[in-house]
Amino acid sequence: MLWLAVKATISGALIASLPLVSVLGMIWLWNEKPDRANMALHSTATFWYVLPSLPMFLLIPALLNRGMGFWPALVAGCVLAIILYAILTWFGPRFGLRL
Repeated sequence: MLWLAVKATISGALIASLPLVSVLGMIWLWNEKPDRANMALHSTATFWYVLPSLPMFLLIPALLNRGMGFWPALVAGCVLAIILYAILTWFGPRFGLRL
């Protein structure tokens, strides 16, 4: 039974990590305006915007493992992601990123 719980958790995490919203957004964008340059810009910007969200997935378990409740840990993770998004949005263009 423990194996099944671990397997389900790992499978759930794998499914959650799939960029379904991004893929659906790209399909929708392509159907609305099939422009290769626009799609390339969109895909590149999506890549750069994913990076600031990743530390959130390290902070939340670290806080949970230290005894913090789920909701405060989730809020802290989201605040961290927002701060990192703001930093990327502010500094990215200064380093030549088209966001």
